[in-house]
Amino acid sequence: MGFNEKVHAYLAARYYVRLTDRFGERGKAAFIQATQRYAEQRGRRMAQRAIRDGQPLTFATYLRYGEWVNSEEATALGCANNSEVLATGRDYVKRVTVCPWHTQFAEMGLTDAGEEYCRHLDNSICRGFNPYLDYRVPQTLHRSPCCIHIVRDANPGPGPWKKDPKNLRGFDYHCGHSYWTYREVAAAIFGKEGEEVADGVLEDFTETYGPEMAETLQSYRDTDFDRCD
Repeated sequence: MGFNEKVHAYLAARYYVRLTDRFGERGKAAFIQATQRYAEQRGRRMAQRAIRDGQPLTFATYLRYGEWVNSEEATALGCANNSEVLATGRDYVKRVTVCPWHTQFAEMGLTDAGEEYCRHLDNSICRGFNPYLDYRVPQTLHRSPCCIHIVRDANPGPGPWKKDPKNLRGFDYHCGHSYWTYREVAAAIFGKEGEEVADGVLEDFTETYGPEMAETLQSYRDTDFDRCD
C-alpha cells in the first residue's frame, strides 16, 4: 500500500487519540485548531494558483482548483469518494454517500475523531481560499446517513468543474502536510509535550505502514505548506 486517502485519515485519527488521551478537552481543541490550520493552508495554495492564473476567487474556481482526486487504491477498495451535487443555483448543495476518510475512521472505531475532523475540514479549506464564501457542513457520515455540504450564495453554475492535473498533489505530499502541520500546532500549544505527541504519532505510523513510508513523511519536514509551489 502506498499513500492514499485512508493513510491521510489515519494520521489525523492518531493525532486525535494522542492529543485527547494526554490533554482531554484541551487536546480536542488543539486537534480542531490543527485541522483548521492544515485546511486553511490548502485553501490558500489553491487561491494563490487561481490568482496567478487570473481567475476570480469564486466558488466555481474553488471547485476547479482542488488538490486531490480519488486514488486508485481507494477505488480498488470500494471506498472512493462518491458524491452527488443536488443544487447549483443560488446555493450549492452536495451529498456525500461514500468517503475513504469516513471508512478509515470507522475501521479504527473513532467516530468522535472523524466527526470533529470532517466538521472543520472543508469549510476551513474554503475559508483559506476565500473567507467571504459561506461553506457549511451541517452533517457528516460519522453520525448521519450522508454528508451534506452547503455553500450559501455560491452561484457556481452548472459545471463541469474539471480539476487541472497540474494543481493536484499526491497523497505523500498531503500526508506530509498533515503530519507536520499538526505537529507544529501541537508544539505551539503544548511545547515539549506537544512534540512528544507528534513523536508518538510517527511511531504509530511507522508500526502500521513501515519505515520507508515514515521516511517519506519525514522528508517533508522543511516544506513551506503556505506556498503553492
